[in-house]
Amino acid sequence: MTTRDRLAELSTAGVAVWLDDLSRERLRSGTLADLIRDSSVVGVTTNPTIFATALSQGDAYDQQIRELADTGTDVAAAIRAITAFDVQQACDLFRATWGATGGIDGRVSLEVDPTHARDTDATVDEAIDLWKTVDRPNLLVKIPATEQGLPAITRALAHGISVNVTLIFSVERYELVAQAYLDGLTEAHDNGHDLGEIMSVASFFVSRVDGEIDRRLEAIGTDAALALRGKAAVANSRLAYAAHEKVLAGDRWRHLSGLGATPQRPLWASTGVKNPDYPDTLYVSELVVAGTVNTMPAKTLQAFADHGDTTGDRVTGYAAEARAVFDDLQAVGIDVTDVFLTLENDGVAAFEQSWHELQQTVERQLGPSH
Repeated sequence: MTTRDRLAELSTAGVAVWLDDLSRERLRSGTLADLIRDSSVVGVTTNPTIFATALSQGDAYDQQIRELADTGTDVAAAIRAITAFDVQQACDLFRATWGATGGIDGRVSLEVDPTHARDTDATVDEAIDLWKTVDRPNLLVKIPATEQGLPAITRALAHGISVNVTLIFSVERYELVAQAYLDGLTEAHDNGHDLGEIMSVASFFVSRVDGEIDRRLEAIGTDAALALRGKAAVANSRLAYAAHEKVLAGDRWRHLSGLGATPQRPLWASTGVKNPDYPDTLYVSELVVAGTVNTMPAKTLQAFADHGDTTGDRVTGYAAEARAVFDDLQAVGIDVTDVFLTLENDGVAAFEQSWHELQQTVERQLGPSH
């Protein structure tokens, strides 16, 4: 089987293959266009860390930064201009995919300033501004699923903005995200928006769950605890999918579907394997199920293309088995509630740190007057 065949087989199984990476160099070199043409890639996600890395490497942004410096653009406006330009270019590359899939795929995500993750009003204001600035129908505005982010998700959707809900770790939080989506669609319909033009994904983070729980299991150190390493993340994702199925079986969804709404697809994020002892395609092969998205770092995408295995649906019907994993985790002393709180706080902090690094990089490149 060729590299193209493995990714095509994953796509045929109903998993939308998205790339978790974007840079000016990837756009200029044509590698993103190549992935669209040859590797079944139908979308892109970005985050502050991705942009901070892109800006710190190479010279692809030098000309635009010189132009921004010459016009006296401040740091915040420069970051907006730089990131929006990359996202606009990527949206244009995916425009044919967006059209061919009826707006389901061909999507590019851009995140609100993560320092607003605990501020509902600021998040909504920036979501509206990003939507207007990028001005592409295949944009997804990323909003963190913090407690303050939940009403922001609803309000952004009510404005007709397509949303990628990010930093979801627990099934309980996902259930609130799903309700925020239904609330947003209801308000959008009341506001006169065409629900068929609004799309959303719920980004459920995977590998970080194993990372945090494995660390705690190793600290416990018993045979029973160590035997559970590497099992939590997949089990957690399977439970999230079961919750998603429950939403789709509900009366509220059936009503909104009749008005033309599109399901909010689960998106498996953070699918790069952190532990070298685990198969490098673990969080792709074990989460194959139709109607989902898997956004992969380039390394994971390449690994799956080389030796990934699609063995049919690996999610539907696994809820009881997944719940047993969490029963076992609690039995050996894992405080699951604390795990998810820690992961959310760490996730927000990590994106804030990347945002500050991005600001520092742009400020340095703009010159001393900034």
